Amino acid sequence: MSILVENQSKSKFKFRRAYRPTTALAQAVKFDSEMMHVFLTDGRIISVPLIWFPLLHEATPEQREQYEIGGGGISLHWPEIDEDLSIAGLMAGVDWEAA
Repeated sequence: MSILVENQSKSKFKFRRAYRPTTALAQAVKFDSEMMHVFLTDGRIISVPLIWFPLLHEATPEQREQYEIGGGGISLHWPEIDEDLSIAGLMAGVDWEAA
């Protein structure tokens, strides 16, 4: 589910679409030897191969566990390795190495 944000000017209507997720928000992240599993507040789990994210793939297990959830759940950040991921990008399932 998302919310469509409308913007109105004095002379005419201007519509600006802004995707604000209301259910696809990160709650927790877990790792196994090959995958990252992102648990969402609506109960879904996104699982993606670590190989898609070279910094996370090369990080130690301790570094992977030191993540921060940003923007109320729309992003993930690993300060020690300077990696940032968006939940929207993970949901799109893009293999950035192949793109």
